[in-house]
Amino acid sequence: MASSSFDPKRKVSGLQAPIMELTGHAGDIFAVRFDPTGRNIASGSMDRTVILWRIYEAITGLEIIFTASADSLLASWNVDTKTRIRRYVRHEDIVNVMDITRRGSEMIVSGNHDRTIGIWEPSQKPSVDYLETNFPVTAVAVSDAGNELFTKGIDNDIKVWDLRKRALVYIFRGHQDTITSLSVSPDGQSLLSNSMDKSVRILDIRAFAPTNRLSHTFAEGVNVGFEKNLFRASWSPQGDKVAAGSGDRTVPILDVEPKKMLYKLPGHRGSVIDVRFSPTEPINCVGLYGQNNSIGEIAK
Repeated sequence: MASSSFDPKRKVSGLQAPIMELTGHAGDIFAVRFDPTGRNIASGSMDRTVILWRIYEAITGLEIIFTASADSLLASWNVDTKTRIRRYVRHEDIVNVMDITRRGSEMIVSGNHDRTIGIWEPSQKPSVDYLETNFPVTAVAVSDAGNELFTKGIDNDIKVWDLRKRALVYIFRGHQDTITSLSVSPDGQSLLSNSMDKSVRILDIRAFAPTNRLSHTFAEGVNVGFEKNLFRASWSPQGDKVAAGSGDRTVPILDVEPKKMLYKLPGHRGSVIDVRFSPTEPINCVGLYGQNNSIGEIAK
């Protein structure tokens, strides 16, 4: 894949448009994910479909995908047979977000508009447990060890839960508007938060971190637009860069050290809702919200 040049004065990528555009959805796209091999992409849309895209030759390396939807359900799907394995039933409203543990025993955590957080084992249909909150849940992330859960509602605070005790242990404050995404860094030591207050923050989540856990706030280049969608931000595989969704049709690429915006990736025809780095190649995968209903692959 070609790398992107950029103008350091304007901080805009020299790439004028995505290197590839994937079209096929009939509705707005709100989520995109690479598989662990980086060879396939799954995208979820308002057209009530999930499309699997192959980047190289045939679709390989995928067995099961998990989905969360507006019909209050989570589900697991067999990629080979294209059939649903099971539905996960307990929520009573829109499932806004979900996350899956990266290490150890597999566990699914879901955030719902009904003010609850569901905790699920993939092999069981009913939830193992669920936590009640005071506000609809818009973001969730599970720690590397699977013992802590980070959640966000519309109250602007990040809540940290001990999953072993099913108890709230502390709260991060500082954002001035709804937080739209949370993500744990690849090394498990930092938490990335993206907010409608036009900022992206990095928090130190190590057990013995200083009292002030805020590492940095990125405000330059982050634009939520008038729609104020649930824009998402993500880490690069090495954890040295961050990409954020934006309402100005660009993708800000932020450098964790020395904590500055590197440049913006242009060429989109709608607000960028979701951004993901490939785990193996120098590209970003971008989900677009707009009439074109397409996904762009962009050199970093």
